[in-house]
Amino acid sequence: MALLYLSVPERGAVWAQMLARAGVEMVMGEAAVTDPAAITHIACWQPPEDLARYPNLRAVISVGAGVDQMPPMPEGVILSRTIAPGIEQMVRDWVVMAVLALHRDLPLYIAQAREGCWQLHAPRSAHEARVGIMGMGRIGQLVAQTLGALGFEVAGWSRSGQSTAECAVYDQAGLPEFLARSDILVCLLPLTGQTRGLMDAAFLAQLPQGARLVQAGRGPQLDLEALRTALDSGRIAAAMLDVTDPEPLPADHWAWADPRVLITPHIAAKTGHEEGARHVLAVIEATTNGTPVPGQVDQAKGY
Repeated sequence: MALLYLSVPERGAVWAQMLARAGVEMVMGEAAVTDPAAITHIACWQPPEDLARYPNLRAVISVGAGVDQMPPMPEGVILSRTIAPGIEQMVRDWVVMAVLALHRDLPLYIAQAREGCWQLHAPRSAHEARVGIMGMGRIGQLVAQTLGALGFEVAGWSRSGQSTAECAVYDQAGLPEFLARSDILVCLLPLTGQTRGLMDAAFLAQLPQGARLVQAGRGPQLDLEALRTALDSGRIAAAMLDVTDPEPLPADHWAWADPRVLITPHIAAKTGHEEGARHVLAVIEATTNGTPVPGQVDQAKGY
């Protein structure tokens, strides 16, 4: 039994020590594989093209929280995304920062500061704003809990509409009602066939006039030209994006220079080396013992 590691060397150096202490062999890179039959797990962002080379492969583990970059797995091979409290907390922190920045008109004040303009605009308290969170998994629930504690009126949306302790959750049929009450819309959805291109012109038109948009899901979910039109019409007052399509944006893309848009370069979270190694060890243990695999992805759903 061995783990094939296909990622950055800095992470690999930490993993090698932790896996060695746990008695798990780790092979760094395909060139170092001497016995493909010994490889039972692969940790990577993108797997090798020829997974059939590894006849005893049990699981492919994404080194990040996303799996939209992964191809379909062969029959009998589990796909797992990294589950790490550090990721969840970091994304929560970025989203809360973005919500507060947009709620308190930070893009407007940054634009004014560049012009040397001292002009006050009436601030609003948190309880005057309704936040809508798309994607009510572990991160969405953590965001809802934190924003609720700050005084925001929070609701969630998921395909199933499964209720949570943190807030009311709308289902697919309730999407129009959910959008209509979202003064600040937060996207935390995974990228699937259903969410690709979801936030188009018709979608954005259902938001309240002057809404704010926080995008921390995946770039291809948001039509940037539709966003531009919504900004120009006033449907959306401002947006903060951590993901874009394409990624990175070209240096001359309109969104960089638009004062109504704040962009960060996909830095909402990064998996800690130690946490990633602990997740891998948990997956190896689960697949060895036949217990539920942490982070297992339903490949039909894409998450």
